[in-house]
Amino acid sequence: MSVVEQYARAHIVTDADLAEEDFLAVPVVLRYDPEDPRSVRVGLPDRREWTFSRALLEQGLRAPAGTGEVRVWPCGRVQAVVEFHSPHGVSVVQFESKTLLRFLRRTYMATAQQPVTH
Repeated sequence: MSVVEQYARAHIVTDADLAEEDFLAVPVVLRYDPEDPRSVRVGLPDRREWTFSRALLEQGLRAPAGTGEVRVWPCGRVQAVVEFHSPHGVSVVQFESKTLLRFLRRTYMATAQQPVTH
């Protein structure tokens, strides 16, 4: 059982006045540990790591999902948004949907490779 770790590029969405270079993609780490098969983790550039339901991520790629600290929804035909709420504010991160789909596919492959125990 190996951990799935995928590096991705995402955009932090904000309404603040930012310089043009701040709109560039930022590095994000997507993680899945088969020891915790119902959860995924997203590591943001501010070194904050969010853990939430793998099912929420999957559902949010098709239709808006989530009501608590993490919300996910499709954004157009090729992008998805993941919104993280904390006492310090909200981070809105925009991904290419295919990146998240590829990650989910790898998590299911990792789960399928686990030995069956009785």
